[in-house]
Amino acid sequence: MKKFLNEPSTAVDDYVAGLVGAHREILEWDCTNRVLQRREAPPFPKVGLVGGGGSGCEPTHTGFVGYGMLDAAAPGQIFTSPVPNQIVAATRRANAGSGVLHIIKNFTGEVMNFGMAQEILYFEDIQVAQVVVNDDVSIPDDGETAGRRGLGATVLVEKIAGAAAEEGRELSEVLAVAEKVIARSGTFAVGLSSCTPPARGKPVYELAETDMDLGIGISGEPGRERVPMANAREIADLMVNEVLSDLAPKDGSDLLMLVNGMGATPHHELYLLAGELAAAAEGRGACVARQLVGNFVTSLDQAGAAVTFLELDQELKDLWDAPVQTAALRWGR
Repeated sequence: MKKFLNEPSTAVDDYVAGLVGAHREILEWDCTNRVLQRREAPPFPKVGLVGGGGSGCEPTHTGFVGYGMLDAAAPGQIFTSPVPNQIVAATRRANAGSGVLHIIKNFTGEVMNFGMAQEILYFEDIQVAQVVVNDDVSIPDDGETAGRRGLGATVLVEKIAGAAAEEGRELSEVLAVAEKVIARSGTFAVGLSSCTPPARGKPVYELAETDMDLGIGISGEPGRERVPMANAREIADLMVNEVLSDLAPKDGSDLLMLVNGMGATPHHELYLLAGELAAAAEGRGACVARQLVGNFVTSLDQAGAAVTFLELDQELKDLWDAPVQTAALRWGR
C-alpha cells in the first residue's frame, strides 16, 4: 500500500487538520468533540443543518460545511458512523435558534447513531428534525434489506435544503424541501476497482481488468452484479436506464445530473462519461438542465463513477442556483 499517511489511526485527524488549515475562512475544528463547524455565524436565527458519516467518502460531508450547505459535520472513522456524542455536539453547534435538520444517509450505523443522538437531545431546547437519504436504485425497496443506501443525492439535499435555510425558511419548510429532493432523486454507481482502507492495507476485494461491478456503494463493497467491461457509451446507457426506469420522470422534465467519481477516476473520464450520460438521458426525452461533474461522494481510491438524477421544478432550480461557499462547492458569492 502506497498512500500519503502518517499512521492509519490518525488519518482522519490529519486530514481534517489539513482541510481546516486550507479553508480557515470557512471552517473550525472542535477537536474535543470531533465536530467540523462553520466559522461564519449566520446573521439571523436560521435553521441549522448537520451531516455526518464515515470518513473516506470526502468531500462528503466535511467539504460541504459553510454558507449555503451544512452548519456542522461529524466525521466518523474510515467507513464508520460518527458516535452519538459527536452528533449531539454538532447539533448544539448548528443550533441558531430555529431548529436543526439532520441529514442522514441510509446506512444502519448512521441511522442508529443519529437516532440515539436525537433521543439524547429530546430534553434540550433544540427542535430536531431528520431526513434519511435513500437514492440508490440498485437495491430493491422490498422490505427484505435495510433499504436503499444514501449516495449522491446527499449532496443535492445538503445544497438545496441549505439554500432554503439561508432564505430564513422554518424547520418544517426546510424539512419539506429535503424530502422533496429525496423523493425526486435516484442514483446508480459502477465500480472499476475496489479501494484500500488505510487500516487494512490492501484492497477490500479483487476485480479483474475485464470486469466491472454494477450497483456499488461508498465503502468499497462489491456491487450487486459483476459483468464484462463495456465502453463508455454502453455503460452510460445502462446507468441512465437504471435510474430513469426507477425514477420515471415526466416526459420533457428538466433534470439535474450529478456525475460523481469514486475517488480514482480522472476528470477526463468523468467528463467523457458525463457527455454520454447526458446524451442517453436526452435520448429518453429528458432535458439535462443542470450538471455537476467531479468527485463529491467518494470511496477512498476506488475507480468508478455514479450518476444521480434529480427531477427539477422551479423551486428546486432556484435553490440549486443560490449562492454557496464551502471547501468543495462554491458559486455565486
